[in-house]
Order: sequence, then structure tokens, then C-alpha cells
Amino acid sequence: MKSAFLTDRGVVKVGGEDARHFLNGLVTTNIDLVRPGLGRFGALLTPQGKIIADFLVTEIPAGHGGGFLLDCPKSLAQPLTARLSIYKLRAKVAIENLSDAFGVLAVWDGTPQMTPDLAFADPRDESLGWRVLVPAELANKAAAAIGAEMVDESDYDAHRIRCGAPRGGIDFSYNDAFPHDTNMDRLHGVDFDKGCYIGQEVVSRMQHRGTARTRIVRIGLGDAIAAGTPVTAGDKTLGTLGSSAGDRGLALLRIDRVADAVEAGTPVVADGHALSFIVPQDIVPPKKASA
Repeated sequence: MKSAFLTDRGVVKVGGEDARHFLNGLVTTNIDLVRPGLGRFGALLTPQGKIIADFLVTEIPAGHGGGFLLDCPKSLAQPLTARLSIYKLRAKVAIENLSDAFGVLAVWDGTPQMTPDLAFADPRDESLGWRVLVPAELANKAAAAIGAEMVDESDYDAHRIRCGAPRGGIDFSYNDAFPHDTNMDRLHGVDFDKGCYIGQEVVSRMQHRGTARTRIVRIGLGDAIAAGTPVTAGDKTLGTLGSSAGDRGLALLRIDRVADAVEAGTPVVADGHALSFIVPQDIVPPKKASA
């Protein structure tokens, strides 16, 4: 079993007696289902349905004061804290950026031999492993306690890519991508049965009308190619390459155009190198719902 402390991740706390109701009315996931030791994947969206910040969220045990912790990109922790505070109004909540005190330990390729208080299985996909929210200075001790070998965080990045889990800022741009673009609907990041949240109308319409045409897909690479490199087929641009590690990568593509290229036998390339598709189902365009 492996573990890595993720220096690019931060932690935001939302506490107070109204915390659950407050978050549930704002974000894409169902906070009513979050419990200590159980996490959910979600995002805060713009009213137009685009992702401001995505995160994993878990509940703090009552013995540790209660509330919720959001495992989010460290660069977005303070902006997310400020954005949530805008919606606070008269709600009895307290919102804090705890990134100086807490960080994220990722654990994969096995099951922890013991479960720390602030640990939970990654809700996006079981293959991704576990998350442990812990101060940086205690990361090595936590890894030893759960029976995990500490490795470099680049090893986790390679694991994430192979599992098909995108990273904001590299695989997609915040404030520019819809949840369907980043596969949040496939990674259990959107609850289509919960009540209203910011951007819900747009996201629900894309889901029920089958209008999502841009997706992050898993690709095979023959050579290292820089993130941001255009992906093309003939004279058509299909999208851009995102993060990669070894012979695997992620790309944000117009899957209808990819499907057309594959059907026509036109090579899909980036920087002159042919790409392959690890999971063919990733590039099958959705069927539009009947009126």
C-alpha cells in the first residue's frame, strides 16, 4: 500500500449548527449523506453551471467539534472560503481556511489497517483509494499507523491519471468547465435527486437532454507531450491534452468530433504523435433525450 502527502491540496472548514443545511443549498453533492468516515465529491458552481471549485467533503466527528471539512485545491482554499462567506447571510455557520494546519494524505493500492478519525474512502472511484486529513508534520506518522509506504506525490499523480480522475487547473479550467465536461456526473460528484443548488438548472438540463459533448477522456501516449497541446484530427481541433504520466494521459475533447474521426479512420494526434483511447466508451457521444 502506498501513500503520498499532496502539497497542492488545502482544507476548508464549514462549522456551526446550520452547516449541513447551508452547504446542501449551495453545492452539487448531497451533504445529508455525509457522515464521519464517509466522504462525498462535489463542487460549488456559478449560476451558469460552471465549476468554481471542486472538493471532497467529510464530516468531523462530534468529539472533534463537528462540522465539515472540504479537501480542495490549495490555491482555491482562500477564494472558496471567501465565496462561501458571501452566501452566509444570517446562517449560523463559521467558515475557515485551515490549509496552514491541515493537509491531505492520499492512500492507495490497499486498505488501511486502521482508520484515523479524519479518513474516508475516495468517493469518486474505489480504485483511487483513501484520503486522510492530517497536519503535514504528522503525515509520516499517519502513513506508518495505517501500514502505508510513503512515496513521492508524483506517484499519486500517475495513479490519479490512470484512474481517470481529472485535476482542475491542468485538465480543465475553473470558471470555464461544466461538471459534465469533467465527468463529475460519472465520478459521483452530482446528485440529480437532491434539492436546489447554485447552477442546478443548467446541470440538470445537460443531463436530461443529453447535451454534454465535451468530456475528459483517458488516452494512451507514445511520447511525453506537454499539457495544453492541441489535439487534432486532420484539420479539425478536437480539444487539448491535460496531465500525463508515462504512457497515460487525460485530454479534454469534443467527443462527437472524436467519434467522427474514429469512424472515418482519421488519426487523432497531439504534437504529431498518435493518441489511443484507453476506454472506448469514453468517446461515445450521449444520445439526446426525446422531447
